[in-house]
Amino acid sequence: MASTSSVSSSGGLDVQGLVSQLMTLERQPIDKLNTQVSSYQTKISSFGTISGLASSLQTSLQSLDTNFQGYTATPSDTSVFSASAASTAAAGSYTLDVANLARSQSLVAVGQASSTTAIGDGTSTTISFDFGTISGGTLTSGVYSGAAFASNGDGTKSITIDGTNNTLQGIRDAINNAKIGVSATIVNDGSGTPYRLALTSEKSGVSNSLKISTSGGDGTLDALLANDPAGVQHLNQTTAAQNANLTVNGIAITSPANTVTDAIQGVTLTLNKPTTTQTNLTVAHDTAAVKTAVSGFVDAYNALVSQLKSRSAFGSSTDTTKPALAGDGTVRLMLSQLHGIFNVGASGGTLTSLSQVGITSKADGTLKLDSSKLNTAMTNNFSDVTNLFTSATGFSTRLKAWTDSTLAPGGLIDSRTQSLNTSITGYNNQISKLEVRMAILQKQYTKTYSDLNVMLTNMSGTSAYLTQQLANL
Repeated sequence: MASTSSVSSSGGLDVQGLVSQLMTLERQPIDKLNTQVSSYQTKISSFGTISGLASSLQTSLQSLDTNFQGYTATPSDTSVFSASAASTAAAGSYTLDVANLARSQSLVAVGQASSTTAIGDGTSTTISFDFGTISGGTLTSGVYSGAAFASNGDGTKSITIDGTNNTLQGIRDAINNAKIGVSATIVNDGSGTPYRLALTSEKSGVSNSLKISTSGGDGTLDALLANDPAGVQHLNQTTAAQNANLTVNGIAITSPANTVTDAIQGVTLTLNKPTTTQTNLTVAHDTAAVKTAVSGFVDAYNALVSQLKSRSAFGSSTDTTKPALAGDGTVRLMLSQLHGIFNVGASGGTLTSLSQVGITSKADGTLKLDSSKLNTAMTNNFSDVTNLFTSATGFSTRLKAWTDSTLAPGGLIDSRTQSLNTSITGYNNQISKLEVRMAILQKQYTKTYSDLNVMLTNMSGTSAYLTQQLANL
């Protein structure tokens, strides 16, 4: 205040300046409270960052557990078949011979001169498709004689053809749009009546052959499409339905599809072509995925610990930019709990500490991974490495329990954040009350100094008048 003039250029008091300086002094308690609120908000933000890093560690531990259950399935010749393995697989070696692939039945109708000319008089006709197995009889030029047909029980599917769609294109589109398990196309064979409707069962295997029947109409569509393998056939079979046949370790296996899921436990085979020589399949633990997951865990752990340490460091006594959580008890407790997990070994196997698989602690509390040592441990005894991480006393299990607890509602981070928010609410309430008081004080100061200014102005006028009168004597 002493450095600012309290007299205006007109000779009176600078009421606004005086009030402003007085209010600056009066607002100092509010400024201190706002600083405290800002400090607590920064702490909450820091705990938000720590929460995100703890969540990343939690995710990495979940990935680690999952990848320990993973397997690879590697064929010796991927042109013959591909393979994938689920967590229910078992490590082992298998020999495979593929005799033939599964196929879908294909049928073709007699040629038509046009694909857009109406077929029949447009009377509504129901065309029904049944799926089943053709057995016995003989096949000559695409037509069965003496055969039997047994429905597979999946139910009959139907479409309706009438005056709106009674062309080859209309029939094709009606079949495809109905999504009944049959695909239809039109093939041009280049003859005088080139347009031929081709039908293919969408499922392979002998139990998915087609029987087609019609009802209603003028009989034209029946003459074009009706096809009973055990009776009258107006379509020619161009491809017979067929199961895939293969052997696994010498055991014969039949599959209606080229994707075989039940031949080897937990393994899915996708057959590409028949074999000419024996093909091998190796099912093994997915050590590459485990190594990647372990590396991800180490990185996530180090990121969390580094932030916990840097955000809670005290710094020097002259440090004016110390971290927001310097000396915070919750952060110190989190670090203590994390370090405590590594002080107790795992049980149930020959491996008890992470250092035995190449994970060691550095001076700053972070971890270091020796990938070659981890690879050796997994090669020599994968089950004990798994136990070291994922058993009830395993490090992944205990660390995950810690992250779950720490991140849970009412956990360390949530409790500390709620405490800080409660303090902020208290401070904001104090600030609101003080702001009311400041508004009253400002009015009082303004009135007081305005009145004083009027009085001083009047006194100045009186003084000038007296001086003039005395000068006239």
